[in-house]
Parts: sequence; structure tokens; C-alpha cells
Amino acid sequence: MTQTFEIPLTPAAQTFLVTLVGVQYQLTLQWRDEEEGGWTLDIADSGGSPIVSGVPLVTGVDLLAQYQYLGIGGELWVQTDVDPAAVPTYDNLGTASHVYFVVP
Repeated sequence: MTQTFEIPLTPAAQTFLVTLVGVQYQLTLQWRDEEEGGWTLDIADSGGSPIVSGVPLVTGVDLLAQYQYLGIGGELWVQTDVDPAAVPTYDNLGTASHVYFVVP
């Protein structure tokens, strides 16, 4: 039985602690206002030591697929309400664009 949890976000740069399958992580989301701008995600342990940095929030793929060896224990997906394939914009992260943690 698959379980899906939405990670609560707001359309602003943020750092917070979240518990995923019994382990506490620090998530940091930042807007990169470069030529192809977009949201990026850093995952650290609860003390702030980096685990994965600079993961772009794109749709249609499990963001953690290439990091399975880290044993985080789930998948991370991004989806936008009206168009599931649309990447999050600066203004709609957490309102119309959502990040979901899926436990298979």
C-alpha cells in the first residue's frame, strides 16, 4: 500500500525540518533566478550536514531516484494542479505546485 504525504511549502525561500519515514531531515528550498531559473532543493540531516544539494524541482520524475543508495526510503514528486507537467513558478510553490513524498 503506497502512502503519499504533501510537504507543506510556501512560495518563498525556506529551511525547515521534516520527518520522512521516521528520520528527520532539513530541507532548504531556494529560487535560482538565473537564465533558466527555478526552485532547487537541498536535503541535509537534522544537524544541517548536506546529503544532497541543488536538486531542481522538475515534474514527471522521482527527484530521489538517482539517490536511492542514500536510503531515504521514498520518492519525491512535484506536480502542479492545472497542468501536472508545469514546473513550479516563483509564486505558486506550495499553493498550486506541490511536492509529495511517496512511500512505496
